[in-house]
Order: sequence, then structure tokens, then C-alpha cells
Amino acid sequence: MKITVFGTGYVGLVTGTCLADVGHDVICMDVDAAKIERLKQGEIPIFEPGLESMVARNVEAGRLNFTTDAREAVAHGVLQFIAVGTPPDEDGSADLKYVLAVAGTIGEHMDDYKVIIDKSTVPVGTADRVHARVAEVLKHRGVSVAFDVCSNPEFLKEGAALEDFTRGARIVVGTDSEKVRERMRECYAPYNRN
Repeated sequence: MKITVFGTGYVGLVTGTCLADVGHDVICMDVDAAKIERLKQGEIPIFEPGLESMVARNVEAGRLNFTTDAREAVAHGVLQFIAVGTPPDEDGSADLKYVLAVAGTIGEHMDDYKVIIDKSTVPVGTADRVHARVAEVLKHRGVSVAFDVCSNPEFLKEGAALEDFTRGARIVVGTDSEKVRERMRECYAPYNRN
């Protein structure tokens, strides 16, 4: 399955790497060109036991790639994970500017059906805001392209993130679409032991 992950921070890099490790074709996109260049050289910007060797193994196998090219990233995957930072806003709530910026980028470049997945830590109602942002950009472009948005929160602890991702107690997907359920089941099948 072809998968795109926006953001190569803690959640994005772990998600992309673990999904590549079970055979998915993953591209991780980030706007930080220096970080992407370091990742391509095998330098991992975070410390997580086992991550460096897992990244190297999947890059070598051709299942994990890194880019700063948003058009390439959007074209790549039917699943588009948004795993960017949500720093606290002035009032303490999650600042969704990066999440909504990625939603806009996806809307700007998509030409076929996508499942857009909120992986970042976000408040209730974010999927509706992401959907509205993508729809707004598509309307501005004058194109009609089908897409769905779902929520797939992460439960990763630093120092145990690979274990939490690959052997997690739960996989949560918030959607009312059977099409999304099928795609997400296919994505997580290697990890769904029940």
C-alpha cells in the first residue's frame, strides 16, 4: 500500500518507519530541507531505541523515502497521514495551523481519491476542520476530487515508541465511512492481532 506521512518529527518518523517495516511503500514529507537531507544520509533527528537501524533497513529496501516535494508526496499515497506538531496556542489549546496548512497542501495537489488521516494530537472536531480546508482549496482550484478524513490518534511513549506502535494495545480509527475502514484495516493488518 502506498502511504504518505507529513511530518518527520517523533510521531511522523515512527509511523512512517513502522509502516514501511511491514511492507508498505512510504514517503515521509517535511518542509525542513536540512532535516530531510540528514534523514537521507541516515541521521535520525530524534533518539528512539531501534529506530535508526529500522530506518536504514527500510531505506535500503526501497520502502521508505524522504522528500520536501509536496506534489510528489501527495501524488504518492492513497493514505495521507498528517503527523505535524500541534504546539499549545496562547490559551493552552492545540494550535492547528500546521495541521490545516498540510490539509491545504493536500487539497492543492491531489488529483485522485485520498484518505486524509489526523495522526497528530488534536482536539475533537479537527477532522471537520481538515475536511473543510481541503474542500475549500479544491473549490478554489475548480476541481472535484473525492476524499475522506479520519482520526487515528497515536499512543506512543518516548523510549518505547516502536514497541507501542508495533504491539500497541489498541488501534483507534474514527470514521463513519466503510471505504475508510477497509483502507485502514489494510494499512494496519500486520499489527491487528485480534
